[in-house]
Amino acid sequence: MWLIDQLVEQHIREAQEKGELSNLPGEGAPLHLEDDSGVPVELRTAHRLLKNSGYLPPELEMRREALALHDLLRELNPDRELNPDNEKARELSKRLTLLKIKLHQAGISTDFLHGEYSDVIHQRLQQEE
Repeated sequence: MWLIDQLVEQHIREAQEKGELSNLPGEGAPLHLEDDSGVPVELRTAHRLLKNSGYLPPELEMRREALALHDLLRELNPDRELNPDNEKARELSKRLTLLKIKLHQAGISTDFLHGEYSDVIHQRLQQEE
């Protein structure tokens, strides 16, 4: 057992002995734990700590950024703002393309970017090039 696991277990035991964990909402109800079977046993605690503190692996951070860029491009007015003269649209498009390439290289599909308006956006971006 790792040191951090031992410390957590010790704090839990102490809280139980003091009665600090009694009569809490949901007491006795089953826990709904996330499946971390893909994470090696020795890394699970660290993985959970990092995840709970908002840290994501680089591939997932790129995915989050790609979704944000995709949403920004989708919000732009296609008749007015997605044209060759719009620097913001060009910059966002370049960043999104770069992220797509990086995600593909990491073996992550970019299907999550293909939604209701993706074809229209893609056609507009193709017209810019």
